[in-house]
Amino acid sequence: DSAAHRLYVSHATHVVVVDTQSNKVVGDIPDTPGVHGVAIATDLGRGFVSNGRENKSSIFDLKTLKLIQKVDTGENPDWILYEPSHKEVYTMNGRGKSATVFDATTGKVAATIPLEGKPETAQADPKAGKIYVNMEDLNSVKVIDMVTHKVSATWPAAPCESASGMAFDVANHRLFLGCDNKLMVMMDSTDGKVVYSVPIGEGVDANSFDPTTKLAFASNGGAGTVTIAHEDSASVLKVVQTLKTVRGARTMTLDPTTHTIYLAATDYEPQAPGSKDRPKAVAGTFRVLTYQMK
Repeated sequence: DSAAHRLYVSHATHVVVVDTQSNKVVGDIPDTPGVHGVAIATDLGRGFVSNGRENKSSIFDLKTLKLIQKVDTGENPDWILYEPSHKEVYTMNGRGKSATVFDATTGKVAATIPLEGKPETAQADPKAGKIYVNMEDLNSVKVIDMVTHKVSATWPAAPCESASGMAFDVANHRLFLGCDNKLMVMMDSTDGKVVYSVPIGEGVDANSFDPTTKLAFASNGGAGTVTIAHEDSASVLKVVQTLKTVRGARTMTLDPTTHTIYLAATDYEPQAPGSKDRPKAVAGTFRVLTYQMK
């Protein structure tokens, strides 16, 4: 939340609130089991949290951080976004293979949109009246009409495979997809054509785009890096830096006002060579990494 200088960090069963000017924890939102994402509606003074383990979204007051109400969603809501022109909230439901749409002021569910696969990230284009959704297991982008709440198009994302992150350059109508086959592709949001791609690191999770600097970011948790690319034009993307972070730093967001990126990170216990077990986090090492882009 750039205007209020607040960073919301989803943290298992609660959300930690950090003041980005003092870098101090200033609040906590409890009772968000399996929390994934947080969306902010500054015009309404409300925030929205996707609670993956209870198939609900929490609506909270931005000033007091108190719970206003909970809304039922599809199964395992993950990414969540607020669409200001219609004052609606969209949750991308991973196991539910759907998107839930509800009124941001009343909490009333307006639609459950079947998506045929696992939705990951989504971006809104209020002027075009569209929501763009990464379909991780379908290697495609689905387009949702904001008025009808129905899928109006499905675009192949090739050469992108298993896209997770998505960022959006509204001015140039460009979507940036972070792909599991170590690519970031730039897609035309008017017709779904992939116009360019650049190499990134292993284990991408999130993407961000800074409209002022024209920099696109891909957080590569497997490689422990962030790929930074510059949008030279609407048809050319150029990698300008590979930023070293730490292994496992995947969740990322951008403050477009200060041009700072934030990544969640933790240390992991050593693993035996060839082990396929999920690495265990070291207790007490969770932190937020901050990088100022100049």
